[in-house]
Amino acid sequence: DVVDVCTPTFMHKEHVMRALRQGKHVIVEKPVALNPQDAREMFALAKEKSLSLFVAQVLRFTRESAVLRRLVETGEYGKVLDASFSRLSAFPRWIKNGWLFGKSKSGLLPFDLHIHDLDLIVSLFGKPKDFFFTSCGNEGKNYKEHYRFNYNYGDFNVCAQAAWYNADFPFTATWQVYFENAVVKSDEHGVIAYQFDREPRKFDTEEKVKIPTGINVPPTEIYLNELSHFMECLREDKDSDMINEEQIITVMEILSSINERD
Repeated sequence: DVVDVCTPTFMHKEHVMRALRQGKHVIVEKPVALNPQDAREMFALAKEKSLSLFVAQVLRFTRESAVLRRLVETGEYGKVLDASFSRLSAFPRWIKNGWLFGKSKSGLLPFDLHIHDLDLIVSLFGKPKDFFFTSCGNEGKNYKEHYRFNYNYGDFNVCAQAAWYNADFPFTATWQVYFENAVVKSDEHGVIAYQFDREPRKFDTEEKVKIPTGINVPPTEIYLNELSHFMECLREDKDSDMINEEQIITVMEILSSINERD
């Protein structure tokens, strides 16, 4: 049996632990928790019960992310020299009961938006040596509306920004990676590599299946890809080669540190 936990973040631990104690495999929406200790307890119980706990970090299952991962791993354009990620939107007025705007319930913007890019960053490059960030927002609000992050990897840096703007700003998710021999950019035009003396190379990232989501996300195949991967892992009794505990804990540690400092 498999349980899919899609409750508000602050309820995840209660529901995940209950399902594991009942002997069920669990798929839980991101973030798995609001601190690394809770996450460790969930993974520990899953191991104790010989069950699987999958965290739905859906960005890893996009075609754009797959292209970037392949370029980083193969070194086709050389080493990474710099990278930047951006995830921006109007603040989520659609949320019911306002729970998303309570730090103890949601973790606020870092856990809601930046977690997507940070999870991809950690999965690509590992744990940063150190990091710093700045934040800003309107007075009178109990949360910051815009963050800039810098992650130090020694030979290169990764920067990122995330926002819940106090404005009707369209959702925007982009990244740009500078390799030794190319700049690769992902935006509304697709994933394109730019080099000297060559035509820009556009990668095929067209989704083959587009399923309506019923939420504020266009029809897409990424949730199908994600669930199919998790179910394959269960059928074949194997660990996920896409998402692992160490990476999830690293992301929790960084996000928790950000919220503690902010």
